[in-house]
Amino acid sequence: MKGFILVAFISAACAAPQYPKPSYSGYKPDYKPSYKSDHAPMPYDFAWAVKDDYTYNDYNHQETSDGNGYVKGSYQTLLPDGRVQTVTYTADDYTGYVADVQYSGETKYDYKPAYKPSYPAPAYKPSYPAPAYKAPSYPAPAYRAPTYGPKY
Repeated sequence: MKGFILVAFISAACAAPQYPKPSYSGYKPDYKPSYKSDHAPMPYDFAWAVKDDYTYNDYNHQETSDGNGYVKGSYQTLLPDGRVQTVTYTADDYTGYVADVQYSGETKYDYKPAYKPSYPAPAYKPSYPAPAYKAPSYPAPAYRAPTYGPKY
């Protein structure tokens, strides 16, 4: 019994925490930030365009903001099939981004005749004869066909 009590005391001493808890609560700065981030939005207006006939690049973009969160604009892109895609959009805090996409012009595909090689199609002949073997045959099943079936 004395041995059991001695082992219990030793295990209790080993299970106790060896180090005290930290006495500080962490770092908290005492200063306030000197900047204010409540700047009112500024109105803006911009536009740009690219037109390069050599590389077929033709697109532009224009956007205007009133400074109160209402933005409207449009952009145009020349598509590979010859049409022009025009996107006119508005964005604000209430309705979000609303876009109107329109296409103008007719689709143009240049006629390109199908490729025909200038040489005749090759006629290959195998250098060995076709295999001569008998198709495999399988024995009939050893069970009878089922006699039940769906009744309609």
